Amino acid sequence: MREHKKKRVLVFGVFDFLHPGHLFFLRSAKRLGEELVVVVARDSVAQRLKGRRPVHSERKRVRMLRRVPFVSSVVLGDAREGIYSVLKKRVPHCIAFGYDQKGLCKDIKARMKRREIPRIPIKIIRSRAPHRFKSSLYRGKKAGHFR
Repeated sequence: MREHKKKRVLVFGVFDFLHPGHLFFLRSAKRLGEELVVVVARDSVAQRLKGRRPVHSERKRVRMLRRVPFVSSVVLGDAREGIYSVLKKRVPHCIAFGYDQKGLCKDIKARMKRREIPRIPIKIIRSRAPHRFKSSLYRGKKAGHFR
């Protein structure tokens, strides 16, 4: 009897403040498959990309995401940008990007085209309400944590 391989969806993000917009994104990505793998950006990578360190450490961000009931697994991203080792190790059926992850999506598409990483279908998740649920609005506030 053949083993059923679960349809795996993979997402990337910093997830510094786990707010309703993140939960909408994660829930929408989960609907694309049976298993949701969340790749959390390392503190050093987040600092290079955003120009500041995340408020919460990478370990705390991983712990917060592991408490989300519909997230199957959470892994830390590579310490160096552009490696995408998780795509080679986990080989998802699809990668879901948030509406604001244009640069990351473009980089991954270019690396797929150059055959540096496997070709994987890409889905863009629309925003729930970007004017209300954006991480920058939560910086410095205690609210926005998933409990």
